[in-house]
Amino acid sequence: MFDPHGPIARSIATHGWWLLLMSIAVYLVVMVALLIALGRRRREIDDQPETTRRLTRNVSIAVALTVVILVGIAASSVVSGRGIYSPSGAGAVTVDVVGHQWWWDFQYHDVTPSDVFTSPNELHIPVGLPVVIKAMSTDVIHSFWVPNLMGKRDLIPGIVTNTWIQADEPGVYRGQCAEFCGHQHAHMALEVVAEPMNTFQAWIRHQREPAAEPATDEERRGKDVFMQSTCVTCHAIRGTDAGSHLGPELTHVASRLTIAAGTLPNARGHLAGWIANSQSIKPGNRMPPNALTPDDLQAVLAYVRSLR
Repeated sequence: MFDPHGPIARSIATHGWWLLLMSIAVYLVVMVALLIALGRRRREIDDQPETTRRLTRNVSIAVALTVVILVGIAASSVVSGRGIYSPSGAGAVTVDVVGHQWWWDFQYHDVTPSDVFTSPNELHIPVGLPVVIKAMSTDVIHSFWVPNLMGKRDLIPGIVTNTWIQADEPGVYRGQCAEFCGHQHAHMALEVVAEPMNTFQAWIRHQREPAAEPATDEERRGKDVFMQSTCVTCHAIRGTDAGSHLGPELTHVASRLTIAAGTLPNARGHLAGWIANSQSIKPGNRMPPNALTPDDLQAVLAYVRSLR
């Protein structure tokens, strides 16, 4: 949060630094006063009226300074929070952020229903433009937080909450669920990929395309195994008969940076372990073990790795 790369994060970081420095200053003044009080011997002049008046004046000054500090903190909070919930300009795109136990679904809308697509656990945004976020949850309370770009925003079941996000420079920024949501809360991460507008638009066009057709015999066999196994009951792959949205969509899964909501890099070995028995990697998630033979597992893995 103290390494901001967007306007919201900068506002929060500025307020955080100011609050931290003010707190340190107040703490040091209090500690010095305490040490002076502890080391001071009682004297006869302490019982005289002028001493009482002087101490009363000192206490009044300290109270006034405290009030000024608190008012300053409140004012800084208001200024910092003024632009957090709505962008100053029109959003380049609107994205629905949907929280599940324990993964994220980013839904990109369009006026043409066939152009709507989802990007599980990986949010792509254009650099330098605000993106409007509509946040919601399907089960329990989650909290969407990308420390380098924005503050926390709760996702509450049955309620749509709005915020926005913006990155000032290209990069990959890690996010995290910041509200305890169950056993695998710590493994509910996400990646925000900020890229130039032309790259972002190319990514949008690619994400709207259906899944690539298998190119090898092993990939074709893997597709057949996928469609005949329990995989098809939870996942969708556009352009195929797989249309369930209980789990993340897999149309372009091989192009993503991570799997299992940021738990593992998207590498062949990790993906093989996840397909075979995700419970050994992320206990309690909604994906059951798959009783595939070694040959079938390798075929499914080849097919899934071809979905770019």
